[in-house]
Amino acid sequence: MISQLTQTLVWDVIIIGGGATGLGSAVDAASRGYKTLLLEQFDFAKGTSSRSTKLVHGGVRYLAQGNIRLVMDALKERGILLKNAPHVTTNFSFIIPAYKWWEKIYYGIGLKIYDLMAGRLSLGNTSVISKGKAQQLLPTAKSNNLRGGIIYQDGQFDDSRLAINLAQTAAENGATILNYFKVTGFIKSDNTITGVTVEDSFTKNVYQLYSKSVINATGVFTDAVLKMDDPLQPSLVTASQGVHLVIDKKFFPENDAMMVPKTADGRVLFAVPWHGKVVAGTTDTPVAKSSYEPRALEEEVDFILTHLNLYLTSTITRKDVLSVFAGLRPLVKKTNTRKTALLPRDHTIVVSSSKLVSITGGKWTTYRKMSRDVIDKTIAVAGLEKRSCLTETLKIHGYKTDINENDDLHYYGSDAAFIKKLFNENAAWMERIHPALPFSKACIIWAVREEMALTVEDALARRTRSLFIDARSAIEAAHVVANLMAKELEKDETWIEQQTAAFVTLAKEYLLE
Repeated sequence: MISQLTQTLVWDVIIIGGGATGLGSAVDAASRGYKTLLLEQFDFAKGTSSRSTKLVHGGVRYLAQGNIRLVMDALKERGILLKNAPHVTTNFSFIIPAYKWWEKIYYGIGLKIYDLMAGRLSLGNTSVISKGKAQQLLPTAKSNNLRGGIIYQDGQFDDSRLAINLAQTAAENGATILNYFKVTGFIKSDNTITGVTVEDSFTKNVYQLYSKSVINATGVFTDAVLKMDDPLQPSLVTASQGVHLVIDKKFFPENDAMMVPKTADGRVLFAVPWHGKVVAGTTDTPVAKSSYEPRALEEEVDFILTHLNLYLTSTITRKDVLSVFAGLRPLVKKTNTRKTALLPRDHTIVVSSSKLVSITGGKWTTYRKMSRDVIDKTIAVAGLEKRSCLTETLKIHGYKTDINENDDLHYYGSDAAFIKKLFNENAAWMERIHPALPFSKACIIWAVREEMALTVEDALARRTRSLFIDARSAIEAAHVVANLMAKELEKDETWIEQQTAAFVTLAKEYLLE
């Protein structure tokens, strides 16, 4: 990939940002045949795109807010994503427990409309269920005053695994994809951007790269790139923080997810089974400054625990939390709106006077439509030869339909067979990296060889989801993982110790005191 930087004189499209939108845009542009380069200053999905609620959904609460277009778009994209990447997505049953008689009618009708809006891409019919059925499906939910419930279908996925698969799909279609390459400035001719200056974070080598167009797909960091182009550029984005707690499945042994449609701050609360654990969230807290490692506030943790415990028979305490993670949503600013929960989740495309094309807002579910829209806009702005979008039917790397969910490697789809072949190369790689984590040592070898994992954090946070499902176990596995990676990357003992220490420092922030 790096060698291609000096071999290509002029790119058609350079994309800044390796999250959902940037990677999706790289897939879209490359599959249309454009010479495409993506540059990410840290690791793919390091920011918001690895920190979602793990849902591929239309957005029930956007329906309640009256944002019909967003819900329609998201329901269509949900159906497309589940078809194109069945190995990292799944159709899930969500249950709303009803404790007031009117809730069954109100939410039942709303979710029937949700089903109808999905049309032929519907995942299944909503049904109103009795108290007995609700107790059977949600055995740990409080039964006092329980009147029944509503069961509906929505999607669930592994966000950073999908991001890596998008990077692989883009590469397979001819794109050059680089993590740990930071764009430090723009090259201009007559006030029009004609390229970027970029630095390799590891070697510190600097490159000047020329392109017919540049896309800013940096999410909550959109404004920083806009201001690099023009320091007087007004801010476009405000950030909202969403926090999630990961707890053991013993507190929520159901195979279905639970959804609480309205909490004290007007948000939806989810408890979603994921990787053998349960992800509970989320919050909606305005933040003044964007960070690649946002920290959960005490009041956010308390808010989720309090609301979760309102519905469950057993009390979940801070010591029961296996991992806590926070993500920042890029929301497009709107005047006179103080609550971020009320800001639109639609995406926005802005073209600067320098012809920099910026896309921000939106959500994981609609990444493909966002990518299509921004590439269409870029073709028009840069005067590229018009070519049609192909991603609606493009299968994503790892595509496999006959998934055995009891196989720890099922999230790898068709790659699982190749990971198992590594067992023949070294039988020790069949061992798990930690007794409490479902990932073999072969997953780490695969991450280095085939998924561009360059640090222990890449391997434990995003190629495997160890940090997110059990931070303490991930800390204990760090040295084992560093040793495995060092052999593959030809690194020395100093690198092993530095990488282990850096990861442990980071991972401690995912634990509650």
